[in-house]
Amino acid sequence: MRLLLTSDTHLPKRAKALPPQLLDEVARADVVLHAGDWVDTATLDLLEERSRRLLGVYGNNDGPDLRACLPEVAYAELGGLRWGVVHETGPKQGRERRCAARYPDLDVLVFGHSHIPWDTTTDDGRLRLLNPGSPTDRRRQPYCTYMTATAVSGRLTDVQLHRLPPRG
Repeated sequence: MRLLLTSDTHLPKRAKALPPQLLDEVARADVVLHAGDWVDTATLDLLEERSRRLLGVYGNNDGPDLRACLPEVAYAELGGLRWGVVHETGPKQGRERRCAARYPDLDVLVFGHSHIPWDTTTDDGRLRLLNPGSPTDRRRQPYCTYMTATAVSGRLTDVQLHRLPPRG
């Protein structure tokens, strides 16, 4: 199962449209996971239309329209793994310990908010934490980013952080 992980698209405030490279990945993905801060419902509509399956949550910048149709935390079994998607996980210090305690039944947690790519595992190796960064707002990062991964038979493989070219 091919997965596309994205977050913090912030359209139309941070960009006018999703990058073409990201939209190409949507077409190839079995599941698209979006960790919130869509900002506009048009982006949700676009990804719902183009995705085979979409698993998304609302973020702190998402208004009532998005909050009415998206959960704060989403859960799914994908490729034999228990996944969760949430926007905020709090400060980076202590994140693994906090998330392990808050999500004891998950194998993988996708989160956003910071726009900083993140790929760690809890000390006991049970929970993998992934933040794909943002495809539209790099903030203090050198690149805008997203992630892809493969989940098959209870194994997560091929986790890749993709850098997007600078917008012209």
